[in-house]
Amino acid sequence: MFAALANPTRRDLLGLLRGGPLPVKAIAERFDLGRPAISEHLKVLKDAGLVVEERRGRENHYHLEAAPLRSVGEWLEPYERFWRRRIGRLRQVLDEDHRK
Repeated sequence: MFAALANPTRRDLLGLLRGGPLPVKAIAERFDLGRPAISEHLKVLKDAGLVVEERRGRENHYHLEAAPLRSVGEWLEPYERFWRRRIGRLRQVLDEDHRK
């Protein structure tokens, strides 16, 4: 999953699909990449369980499967708290230095 999320195009695809299911053609039109490249990115996201492909007539529609992202958020939460504390402490030091 992290390998799938590491690519900025794939993160942009997930952001786009937050708005609801879209056919591949509509997705590809929003990127400066060819349809085969978009299809490959969608395959990686599908293999990671982050999107679901659904056949509707002659078109394949993709939609976001956000549940797996919850585990990523849970894993990142302690690091977020760590950095918030560190930045808060840095802010205090800078404020003290500025007052002097």
